[in-house]
Amino acid sequence: MNLVPKREYAILLLGDIVIFAASLWLTLALRYMEPPSGRLFMLHLAPFSLLFIAWVVVFFLAGLYARHSRLFRSKLLPTILYTQVINMLIAALFFFFVPEFGIAPKTTLLLYLAVSAVLIFFWRVALFPRMRGGRRLRGVLMASGPDAKLMADEIANDSRAPFMFDQVIDTKESPAHEVIQRACRIVEDDAITFLVVDFSDKAVASALPIIYDAAFRKPRFALVDAVELYQEIFEREPLSLIDYRWVLENTTTSRLYDILKRAIDIAAALLIGTVSLVVYPFIIAAIKIEDGGPIFVKLPRIGKNQREISIIKFRSMTGNDAGDYGPGGKSKLSVTKVGRWLRIFRIDELPQVWNVLRGDLSLVGPRPEAPALAGSYNARIPYYSSRHLIKPGLTGWAQLRHDRHPHHGLAIVETKEKLSYDLYYLQRRSLFLDIFIMLQTVRIVLTARGS
Repeated sequence: MNLVPKREYAILLLGDIVIFAASLWLTLALRYMEPPSGRLFMLHLAPFSLLFIAWVVVFFLAGLYARHSRLFRSKLLPTILYTQVINMLIAALFFFFVPEFGIAPKTTLLLYLAVSAVLIFFWRVALFPRMRGGRRLRGVLMASGPDAKLMADEIANDSRAPFMFDQVIDTKESPAHEVIQRACRIVEDDAITFLVVDFSDKAVASALPIIYDAAFRKPRFALVDAVELYQEIFEREPLSLIDYRWVLENTTTSRLYDILKRAIDIAAALLIGTVSLVVYPFIIAAIKIEDGGPIFVKLPRIGKNQREISIIKFRSMTGNDAGDYGPGGKSKLSVTKVGRWLRIFRIDELPQVWNVLRGDLSLVGPRPEAPALAGSYNARIPYYSSRHLIKPGLTGWAQLRHDRHPHHGLAIVETKEKLSYDLYYLQRRSLFLDIFIMLQTVRIVLTARGS
């Protein structure tokens, strides 16, 4: 039983394409104040079909094919609006540079922007949630800890989730015999179709024989790993539900993947490094004009296998403390005016492509940390050292998904949350995920969402 069905993404894609075509028909009807003829519609559909492909890519980069969580839905309207503006710019450029289709739809494009934005929003907010059909699956969560509570709260507060928890059994607050008794009652209730459990919990282990027996007797019943469900919901790892054995078992990779990833790193670093040389003179001039200080800074960082490396960046602060933040755990330096803009567009990190060429960094991986901070985190955060099993990266899953990245100082709580995303990447890393992260990074840079 899949509690977070993957078919939703295919339905979203097909629905978007239908909406694109329907929006075109409605736009032509509004443009000419009558239903468009088949010939007129096909005349426009031919070039627009090519644009549909580009628009789907834009939607993908904007994250519109991600899970429709509560947080995502709160940002849905502005996301649709800015993606539609980008799509219209792409269309305008397309018809300007490819005039062979014989149409110059300036007014049509403006109408299409408004019509398609309304229909896409209506489709995704009003229609799509109702296509799940039927009643929500009823189940029970049997686990404990902050991540189990967070998962229970998320589902309880999301009326559009495809399932619900009838009960939440905190195994730390209930004795083992009580957990067994409640498990007996659960398996006898035909309305309960799934049970989410923490397999590492001793109380759950004592009740497993009863649960397994029910799984074979009930016509519809599934046993779901709480860790896997948490991953599906939050796209990160539940630190309170995993242990060191889990980390060791889920952080392996193939030799072929490592070779291919290194080849991509070299090719991309050469391309980015060569092209970016064009903007170096302007960046150097801006830094020098502001305060006359050094152009570059070399910063010590912890790399693969906890080996210390040195990365190169354009200087964006008033000096270089080399990651030595002192007893207070905070940098005494401040970001310069030029540095602020360099950071917004992540231009300050351009010189690090040469670190990628040298092999100290990868394009995708956990963010490299200063030695002093890494030492503190290793001592105070379980599993933190696991992020050093691979090369750190210019971008990564945590950099995309974690909005509260700690800057220039010790931050235990934020770093623990960031680690949950790093572990998610460690478990699932692949060439497909790496490419997805790089494309998402391009979107973040273009929309100036600073790191």
